[in-house]
Amino acid sequence: MAKKKDKLQAKKPQSSGFTRWGISLRGWKVIGGGVLTVIAGFYVLSLTDPAGRNWASTLSPFLLLGGYAAIGIGITLPGPDEP
Repeated sequence: MAKKKDKLQAKKPQSSGFTRWGISLRGWKVIGGGVLTVIAGFYVLSLTDPAGRNWASTLSPFLLLGGYAAIGIGITLPGPDEP
């Protein structure tokens, strides 16, 4: 009976990082940075002029799309110990 317990314990995968919903800790950090980038993008978007000819009109789409891309990358990013 003791041998069966040892075999069952040996088969359990060891997870060193915190994962929730299958997202690694490094992924959560990238998602957080992406969310902050999206928030900054919307703030910069509020500074644009109606004609769309100032620096905010040029910068805000890059911030928004970059933030959304970072969120997508963070969801699929494996942890440092995962292949």
